[in-house]
Amino acid sequence: MLSTTRSRIRALAAVGLAVAATAVLTVSTAGSAAAQTTPLIPDIIQPPAGSKLVGAYVVTKGTQTYTCVVPAGATTGAYTGASVPEAKLFGTGGWLHHFGGPSWQSVSDGSLVTAARVEGSPRPGTIPELLLKVTTRTGNGVLSRSDYINRLRTSGGVAPTGTCTTGQTASVAYGSVYVFWDAPGV
Repeated sequence: MLSTTRSRIRALAAVGLAVAATAVLTVSTAGSAAAQTTPLIPDIIQPPAGSKLVGAYVVTKGTQTYTCVVPAGATTGAYTGASVPEAKLFGTGGWLHHFGGPSWQSVSDGSLVTAARVEGSPRPGTIPELLLKVTTRTGNGVLSRSDYINRLRTSGGVAPTGTCTTGQTASVAYGSVYVFWDAPGV
């Protein structure tokens, strides 16, 4: 049943989209009497009230690449700096390329967004879940209405432990679901 790469990607995407869709069902609306939150998203990284789903994407193949940081005068260091993502995502708008910036670009229409971290929610043994705010947009397409992005259901991607030397890099596999939001008034 899941004997080909294509069938595994479709199954993984379906699971990721189901998780995202479940999360989206209870996003509050700007005019609601009682504020509701999205149950699968920690409070600290909730998108703004009234946000509407733009799209949801699952990482089909991704890495977080870390560069060795060596203190002045030392011969060895550690992977303590920020990571650079490189990933292929599949979801509601087709394929996306995720890369340093952090940026996301639609493979089909070229729309591109870059975002900055607003807040994080730690998860044991994996990279944190995040809320990011879109800072720039290019093109008109599946990502052009995005104001906020959640990185959810993370797995892997944690920086290696131990020592390293100047110039060394380490790429660590990771997975997650990215949810793109159109926020009211942004």
